[in-house]
Amino acid sequence: MSSESGARVELPLGWENPLLAEVAQINPPLDRCVLGDGVEVNFIPMRAVEPEGGGLASPEVRCYGQVKKGYTSFLSGDIIMAKITPCMENGKTIVVPELPGSVCFGSTEFHVLRPGRGIEPRWIASFLLQQGTRRAAQRAMTGGVGQMRVPSSFLEAIRIPLAPVRQQIRVSDEIDELFSDLDAGVAALERVRAKLAHYRASVLKAAVEGALTTEWRQQHPHTEPASELLKRILVERRRRWENEQLRKFEEKGQKPPENWRAKYSNPSAPDTGILPALPEGWCWATVDQLTSLVTSGSRGWKEYYAKNGPVFIRSQDIRTDQLNLRDVAHVSPPKNSEGVRTQVRSGDLLVTITGANVAKAARVVGELSEAYVSQHVGLVRLLDPALGKFLHIYAIAPSGGRKRLLAAAYGAGKPGLNLDNLRELPVPLAPIAEQEAIIDAVEDELSVMEHLEDDFDAKVKSAQALRHSILRHAFTGQLVSQDSDDEPASELLKRIAAERESRACGVGGAKRAPIIMGAPRRAAGGPRRQRK
Repeated sequence: MSSESGARVELPLGWENPLLAEVAQINPPLDRCVLGDGVEVNFIPMRAVEPEGGGLASPEVRCYGQVKKGYTSFLSGDIIMAKITPCMENGKTIVVPELPGSVCFGSTEFHVLRPGRGIEPRWIASFLLQQGTRRAAQRAMTGGVGQMRVPSSFLEAIRIPLAPVRQQIRVSDEIDELFSDLDAGVAALERVRAKLAHYRASVLKAAVEGALTTEWRQQHPHTEPASELLKRILVERRRRWENEQLRKFEEKGQKPPENWRAKYSNPSAPDTGILPALPEGWCWATVDQLTSLVTSGSRGWKEYYAKNGPVFIRSQDIRTDQLNLRDVAHVSPPKNSEGVRTQVRSGDLLVTITGANVAKAARVVGELSEAYVSQHVGLVRLLDPALGKFLHIYAIAPSGGRKRLLAAAYGAGKPGLNLDNLRELPVPLAPIAEQEAIIDAVEDELSVMEHLEDDFDAKVKSAQALRHSILRHAFTGQLVSQDSDDEPASELLKRIAAERESRACGVGGAKRAPIIMGAPRRAAGGPRRQRK
């Protein structure tokens, strides 16, 4: 037998190393002659199979007439294994639990293995779940991108370490017990992670509603109100607009007309009548009032993709509410292209405006030599960059900007956000000194949370590594002690071969569980642990 590293591993005494096809039928046919179209059968879609051998979530019930064509058939006690990527790599492999009537149908993307008599089904399922087996299956995949599948020839050619019957059961029981303990540990971590997410949301809520700095305001009663800050920003907004208009007149060699300043378009103001009250010293503003530019990427950038060059920021690059350029795309735009309008600067706020990540927001920190945004990303440029951190906190707060943007995107039946949704977003503006206090408090809290989340991730990865280690030990005879009184696996193989020969001659063979019309149905159980 060969290990994952390719080194030769000696099997314990009494074990054998047969072909998988010698101990299990691969994709066996179902005897359908006794089935009528009205008979209820179990139906298992791919989504019902939990990853990493986690069990069956919730099987469905359908009439045989609905599923007899175009679906895969199998029985309780069979092993089903996803053959398509990425389901196979994710470990969607289970022993089908005892279900009413025994007969099941499911996705065409399942391989079915029916163990020979005396073969513990969990033994085969665990073998298929091994990291080494999955890697070998991945290498054997055929098909096009996104539709790669494990061919049945892979299962027919692979060998399986086979322990004596009683050893198979002891090992499978031990795997179940250890995996259940690991599952419980990971579930506990996920519960703590969920509580941490709730706490994070409450911190952000307190920050953007002023509750986080109640004591700070009491200690700083003479702070300049945010209304004065807003006045200065609005003056600066108009000043920049006038300077830009004068520049355009000068480029054209024209003298500004007498009424040119009257063409200035005042930014949209918030409707404070429908907005909640704010702490003393705060005021409502809109993104439009606080920005010099709100835009989005141009269409048609696909033809300019390149292996290197300027960075092209897509929605997936900001899905964590931070700019993550580890898997960044590059473009080579033509000179003087319209896309220059969407060139990113340090301090810009980027917001996903379409797709599954809609309303995710990230702040551009540090200098990017040259970068542009895609059509799915909104670019918000603040008149006062000092507002960037506070506005980002508000944008990602589940009860703040995130909630309002999601309501705009989906509440009106829209598939995404438009630029007016961004411009009209109301912002609770705190005095600049209080913003600094809020930022310090939030950053301290989020830093602790990020450290805890990293620790959770490390523990989950450790549990996954331990899971793979358990399976490696199981199939090298190191998980439980060997018993010299166990009947050797060679005897089991002889019996299986004799039964196969009898079936080939039309004598004997295993019988399928009977199908009982109108039998009461119950929830599925199964030999493998069932995740809730």
